[in-house]
Amino acid sequence: MTGRREASEERNAGLSRRQLLRIGGLGAFGLSLARLFQAEAAAAGGSPSSASRLRHCILIYFYGGVSQLDTWDLKPNAPREVRGEFRPIATTTPGIAIGEHLPHCAQVMHKMAIVRSLHHGMRNHNSAAVEALCGHTPLLGDRELLGDSGNSFPCYGAVVSHQLPRLRQVPSHVALPHVMYNVVTLPGQSAGFLGAAYNPLQISHDPNDPRFRVDELTLPADLSLARLESRRSLLALLDRQKARAERSAAEKAMSVHQQRALGLLHSPPVRRAFDLSREPIRLRERYGRNRLGQSMLLARRLVEAGVRFVNVNDKVRNGQLANWDSHENNFARLKNDLLPPADQALTTLIEDLDARGLLESTLVVALAEFGRTPRINKNAGRDHWPDCFSIVLAGGGVQGGAVYGSSDGIGAYPASDPVSPADLAATLFWRFGLSSATEIQDLTGRPYRLAEGQPLRRLF
Repeated sequence: MTGRREASEERNAGLSRRQLLRIGGLGAFGLSLARLFQAEAAAAGGSPSSASRLRHCILIYFYGGVSQLDTWDLKPNAPREVRGEFRPIATTTPGIAIGEHLPHCAQVMHKMAIVRSLHHGMRNHNSAAVEALCGHTPLLGDRELLGDSGNSFPCYGAVVSHQLPRLRQVPSHVALPHVMYNVVTLPGQSAGFLGAAYNPLQISHDPNDPRFRVDELTLPADLSLARLESRRSLLALLDRQKARAERSAAEKAMSVHQQRALGLLHSPPVRRAFDLSREPIRLRERYGRNRLGQSMLLARRLVEAGVRFVNVNDKVRNGQLANWDSHENNFARLKNDLLPPADQALTTLIEDLDARGLLESTLVVALAEFGRTPRINKNAGRDHWPDCFSIVLAGGGVQGGAVYGSSDGIGAYPASDPVSPADLAATLFWRFGLSSATEIQDLTGRPYRLAEGQPLRRLF
């Protein structure tokens, strides 16, 4: 169904979908399951579906900007102030070399593809995040946007949730293990103008914490499921006794969605998916006993349970020493802090999905909002560089051991097959069986295509 048809249906309804999504002050993050379900049903409108091999996507976001010159696109023949300190190492695919501090990834390169020519024009983290997480250029251009607004572009998972039929047993879209911030909430993490119904179910706890739990799926210590059922029966009786009292449409709707939320407490797939204690200790250690490693393990469990789209966010706190924004001390931080857990977790995720028969139907995307400058600065760091950088893909039909595009001799600009975030968006939607030409409308009625780019068909 196109955005125009949806807009027409909204105008003909007594209470518009847009109004319903704003009843009760639904926020962008941390929606309760009951409110999520309420908004989701209010916005339901016959999303299109297409047959496709792709059933799931795990998008791993390395906030701050990964140095392409020290990871996926080394330039060993460039001057020292460009090539830096790291050496290239061979991989399982002849002719493809990557950085020496990605030894685990080197062993699964035959299952991965590198895009070395991604580029856009946004040099600030917030505006660049919209490019990376939504596939659209912010309307205000390259400014430090102050978070998402109700009319912001929707993130990938929100679009997929909007366009494909709702999942009844599990959430369609989950984000973990935290909301990302750059002074304010980083844009690109919400459903934007699609409405709160399509926001992700946001997990805000560390899966590596022994006390990790999802609060909405955890009953109070003194409340068993049996007691919960009794309480529900009592509430139903009280509701019948208050039959003469008028209720608003929102109150009636909320009661329905409370039932769905309570239903998840009974749902074995959901409760099992979030229970990391079911995993063998050895496998948990393979992923890495840290926030990123256990988040990737949880992502695998979620897609195994049927969740369509999972965002895994790496690094959250403000400050350059808390993320990949390596303006100073780039090489020591990459070597000692940033690359080892990422290398270990990403590799294990790919191998684990493959071993379970899930890799072919699950697209794994690992990216940041931009890369780093070709030339090393005076603080032994690299600065923001969106003009050419690298991302990696695996699964979902991707040709393993492939490289798409290339950069010039110092990794500054694309030398062949330039790729935009819009092309990445078109690729992702295409693999889900969606047409990039499908239109969605913002709150002013302005139409937008799902993606303005072209799918990278040669990679599949």
